[in-house]
Amino acid sequence: MTATAPRAAQQPRTLHEVKGWFPSLDQVIFDRFLSRQKRLGQRGDLLEMGAYMGKSAIFTAGYLRVDERFTVCDLFDAPAPDERNAAEARKSYATLTRVAFEQNYLAFHDELPDVVQGPTSLVPDHVAADSCRFVHVDASHLYEHVAGDIDAAHTALVPTGVVVLDDFRSEHTPGVAAATWEAVFLRGLRPVCLTTQKLYGTWGDPEPLQEELLADEEWRAGTHLSVQEIAGQRVLRFSGRPPSPAAPRSRYAGEIRESDTRESDTAAAPSPQAPRAAGSAGSVPRRRSPVRKLAADVLPPVVTRAIRRRGGKQ
Repeated sequence: MTATAPRAAQQPRTLHEVKGWFPSLDQVIFDRFLSRQKRLGQRGDLLEMGAYMGKSAIFTAGYLRVDERFTVCDLFDAPAPDERNAAEARKSYATLTRVAFEQNYLAFHDELPDVVQGPTSLVPDHVAADSCRFVHVDASHLYEHVAGDIDAAHTALVPTGVVVLDDFRSEHTPGVAAATWEAVFLRGLRPVCLTTQKLYGTWGDPEPLQEELLADEEWRAGTHLSVQEIAGQRVLRFSGRPPSPAAPRSRYAGEIRESDTRESDTAAAPSPQAPRAAGSAGSVPRRRSPVRKLAADVLPPVVTRAIRRRGGKQ
């Protein structure tokens, strides 16, 4: 798709500046699976359901190869298919627009993905069965919609493909948890690994993926690994905050902005110091008034102490 979005006043200079929820741990796991597919010559398209401002889509597109398609489906600012979905959009994604997504995406890539603006129920009309090697599901949090998205991912994936389910354990998204574990226990989805936010799974054999994750310790720097078992199936659990892998570079990476100058000036300006308490280190000694000085010089000590005590209570 040809780039047509107009330039915004403040284009992101790094992936970090793109709004969204895509922590470094999941960036590392995405990189492991997508790089492995490239290394093994596994081909197929990429699909993301639910894009928000484009953070994970920008990252994922860095692994797209010639003759492969990347499809992104999101409501953006289109009408929702039902009132519950509309209420969810108003609450969580009120500022999301397609223009904002496209401007962010085009800061990092020359061409837009194939954008499907509408509910994720449209995905089967635009993505062929058995065509994708990697699917990221991060759209609605309502059980009925998530269950449909998981079915769509299953249909779109090749047998060795990987699906990523976001928010499978967040307390405010019980519908995602219900649909996720239903897919595991009733629909043949086999978990490969878990992070704080996402479940990574496959309808193929998870063991080769898990063995490779376990064998190479170097990539796990900054992460903590534990091996779990769910209904007789091994599941790897990763946590931590590892360094982010290399991400696509923004064409605006070197831009200097007025806000940078203001922040620099603010940092360089001396901060006003709070008044120091009497007697604190470096404080200016408090001068005694002439009356107090005279009292100290001519009155008996017992009277002077009484005056001082009385003055301290005023």
